[in-house]
Amino acid sequence: MPAESATGAAVQGLAGDTGIQPPPHKVGVKPDTQSNEVSGLDALELAPKTDKGALGKRIWRSTWPKLLAIAIVVLAWQIVVWSKWKPDYVLPGPGTVFGDLGDVITTGAFWDGVLLTLRRAVTGFALAVLIGTVIGAAVSRFAPLRAAIGSLITGLQTMPSIMWFPLAILLFQISESAIMFVVIIGAAPSVANGLISGIDYVPRTWLRVGKVLGMKGIAEYRHLILPASLPSFISGLKQGWAFSWRSLMAGELLVIVPGALSIGVRMQQARDLSDSSLVICYIIVVLVIGILIDVLFNAADNALRKRWGLTGS
Repeated sequence: MPAESATGAAVQGLAGDTGIQPPPHKVGVKPDTQSNEVSGLDALELAPKTDKGALGKRIWRSTWPKLLAIAIVVLAWQIVVWSKWKPDYVLPGPGTVFGDLGDVITTGAFWDGVLLTLRRAVTGFALAVLIGTVIGAAVSRFAPLRAAIGSLITGLQTMPSIMWFPLAILLFQISESAIMFVVIIGAAPSVANGLISGIDYVPRTWLRVGKVLGMKGIAEYRHLILPASLPSFISGLKQGWAFSWRSLMAGELLVIVPGALSIGVRMQQARDLSDSSLVICYIIVVLVIGILIDVLFNAADNALRKRWGLTGS
């Protein structure tokens, strides 16, 4: 009897004794392992598939709450106008304001003012980030320095920006430097505190691993400490931008530099002319710019969370 027949007979005899039927076997055919590739504990390691839907549906899901909020605000505004709480020339309705806004944004002078304001904002905020980052890194590294000025940084952060303008005018007269001074001193403490908080929460184990790998000085901050503190640092940047933007708007209303027709100056001119509709137009412009910048910060924060595995996608 050939060896293959003997083996088959042995298997059939064993199956008969135990009552277990052997699986059918064909010579030269490999078992189908692809269908059973994911099974048991392996299936638990896979994240459930999510149906994100079409791009249009995702955009709509993120947009409709904002549109609803705008509709509620506009409706409440119109109801107040209908109530005749104030005359129309003091509190105009949404139709009048949006009509004037459409006329304003089509002029080149308006966009020149917007660019001037944004240039001031970006310059002041960039300097505040640079100064705040240096101060935050130094305070977090040297304990005596933290004991000396740690509370001072928090105190500066809580001070209203408008309190600095009398001193800024005395130091720099009516100039761009006076506005930049207040913008920087309003934003830098928030940036420094964000970095200090982020560095404080870097796990000590990571620092020990960095020392084992030979990281020292600037290399340790560049490759370990700063990347690990990014979540808190971005929150500090976001808060610092809010302070710098509010400081800039106050500065443009109080410190009117000759020849610099920024958004704040144009709003002040509209107030001098008792043009309530134009004043509200510039308020809407400032609000929209602030919202757009906040969207950029949120996008950066979401990208960082996704990279760190803190989101479901």
